[in-house]
Amino acid sequence: MKIVCIGGGPAGLYFALLMKRDGADHDVHVYERHRAGDTFGFGVVFSDQTMGYLADADPESHAEIRKALAHWDDIDTHIHGEVIRSTGHGFSGLSRQTLLNILSKRCDDVGVHLHFEHEVSADVTQFADADLIVACDGVNSAVRDRYADRFQPEVDFRPNRFVWLGTDYPFQAFTFYFNENVDGLFRVHAYRYEEGTSTFIVECTEETWRKAGLDKTSEDETVAYCEQLFAKELAGHRLLKNKSVWRQFPTVHCAKWHFDNVVLLGDAVHTAHFSIGSGTKLAMEDSIALRDALAAHSEVGAALDAYEVERRGTVESLQRAAQVSLEWFENTERYLRLPALSFTFSMLTRSLRVTHENLALRDPALIAQVDRAVAETAEVQSGRAVSQDTVPPPLFTPFKLRDLVLENRIVVSPMCMYSAEDGTVGDFHLVHLGSRAIGGAGLVMAEMTNVSADARISPGCAGMYAPKHVSAWRRITEFVHTQCPARIGIQIGHAGRKGATHRLWEGPDVPLDEGAWPLLSASALPYLPGSQVPKAMDAGDMARVVANHVRAAQMADEAGFDLLELHCAHGYLLASFLSPLTNLRKDAYGGDVQGRLKFPLEVFDAVRKAWPKGKPMSVRISACDWAPGGLTAEDATSIARALAEHGADIIDVSAGQTVPNQKPIYGRLFQTPLSELIRLETGIPTMTVGNIQSYADANSIIAAQRADLCVIARAHLYDPYWTKHAANALGYDAPWPEQYRTVQKYNFRFS
Repeated sequence: MKIVCIGGGPAGLYFALLMKRDGADHDVHVYERHRAGDTFGFGVVFSDQTMGYLADADPESHAEIRKALAHWDDIDTHIHGEVIRSTGHGFSGLSRQTLLNILSKRCDDVGVHLHFEHEVSADVTQFADADLIVACDGVNSAVRDRYADRFQPEVDFRPNRFVWLGTDYPFQAFTFYFNENVDGLFRVHAYRYEEGTSTFIVECTEETWRKAGLDKTSEDETVAYCEQLFAKELAGHRLLKNKSVWRQFPTVHCAKWHFDNVVLLGDAVHTAHFSIGSGTKLAMEDSIALRDALAAHSEVGAALDAYEVERRGTVESLQRAAQVSLEWFENTERYLRLPALSFTFSMLTRSLRVTHENLALRDPALIAQVDRAVAETAEVQSGRAVSQDTVPPPLFTPFKLRDLVLENRIVVSPMCMYSAEDGTVGDFHLVHLGSRAIGGAGLVMAEMTNVSADARISPGCAGMYAPKHVSAWRRITEFVHTQCPARIGIQIGHAGRKGATHRLWEGPDVPLDEGAWPLLSASALPYLPGSQVPKAMDAGDMARVVANHVRAAQMADEAGFDLLELHCAHGYLLASFLSPLTNLRKDAYGGDVQGRLKFPLEVFDAVRKAWPKGKPMSVRISACDWAPGGLTAEDATSIARALAEHGADIIDVSAGQTVPNQKPIYGRLFQTPLSELIRLETGIPTMTVGNIQSYADANSIIAAQRADLCVIARAHLYDPYWTKHAANALGYDAPWPEQYRTVQKYNFRFS
């Protein structure tokens, strides 16, 4: 097989090496326009796990790489005049030039043809005799751009600016500095990659970069500025130039990774931000995966298909983590208000892949400090003493809203069951909500409960508009109050343009064939092309909807609920006013975010007045529509601030479901950054939702102050005793009902 690699970076060299090593009859060529070893960036980072992959793929190069590694276990964070050290991380640094030299020599040893200082065009037809063409020509890939119609790349240049420098300061840990001056905040990512030499990446916002005049400086002037700013930290050591200018990090995604016999590898096809140090790791692991696919398939096309299928999921998962990490550094100013320990924990868990429990295994002493700090803060906030002998995990600390004190930070999410009869809940709801309350959650939220018959999503939706509804709900609240420490809340709302549909299992968002009721919305826009067209609300409609919400709130108090949540999310009636995608009004209730807030605030004010002063109110909002032209981050914080000023005690931060053409970016805790945004930008308590599956996730969220409460849906449907089981797994002595005491320490076996 004749193989041509365009690009002589780690991806191209390593893939060429592996293919030639495994097949001496392969004719393998690498074309690189630079000189051998001429590279951007001083160092690269490998985890211990990645080193294991390299050992299996090519023991010879692995042995040479390992000899050149600078290893560290510690991460030092310099913030607010303190240094917080975390240990047990297991990473290594290596000179990028050394890595290229090792790989080049190995390629020579096995017979790869290396063509340095050899410019090749992006037109792959020049290699018509090649069986396989591998484009590994970096983040600015000419081949990818030449064939953009085939690869369909998306390249997003991020707003922050960074400069990649070196230093002769011998860092003993991976080190982060956060230094402020009159120009703004500068972040440094620094690590030693060989004896006496370290990488020193300086990053700042565009605003700070321009204010400092760095947009007009030479590299020498940039070095001088940074040496002065970090003079104390460098302790007389110098910064080293790297042919580097201030640049923006490009995130690269490709819809397709190959066509015909051409395939992209490494940064040409995907990037991961330097804050998680994974670019070279991904490139070399790509090389291993492509080699394996070619070994498993005799036909090149089938091999490339298999390579992309096998590799894409892993890469996209890491890219999601890298995206969250880079956004943390883009918005570091937001986190400066946190104490040093909380700031550090937030930074260490920024990718949402490293959790409280991961860190507890690596550095139990640090997590003990974190847990103690969370417990002490909770004790002051709730007025409830926390045990001095056994510090609870973060999710088991109390939290207070007005006169209501919750035993822990876990909330059962309001989930529609579509099982009511004429709005009246029954035995199913008693067992459904009662079992989850006994299961240990601090707060159990009843499903979206509609304020009138024509406010329902479906004929099976719960209501709070008839006297019989009050007694039916009181049966459930009394069970919760007499049988367990949990508290119970109700979410009231109006379906708006998403109403009059079949039950979920009969077809989501499918309009009723008969018996439908007229719909209301901010504007006369149907949810789907085949949906009923709602009426754009007039003054009379608004007055009636406000009155119905007030009646529902009064009835909810009579029914014994401890907390009331107003539903302003997911494209329902009040949400339709908030989003510019669904509110096209030209009157005082439309336009900018203040106009779009007007009616939801009128409803909120009326409900807050009717709801007892000592009982808290929450509001669920969609902080993002996941669609172009939808709500912005600035809109979300404005909405949250306005609601808090009007008396909301906590914001339940959700997202999406506003329009059917939404494109959410799913992943682990995918909505938690929206909660964190609102909580840290406004200081308002928040609940977070969205793929929270484990107690490690919940502990991480609370300890990092990303939210005050964790709202869990599907995991609680699967396991009503999720919170009790979390306590058992964490070794925390959470009380069980007397009737179940015999299973408090029970460990279930799956096989």
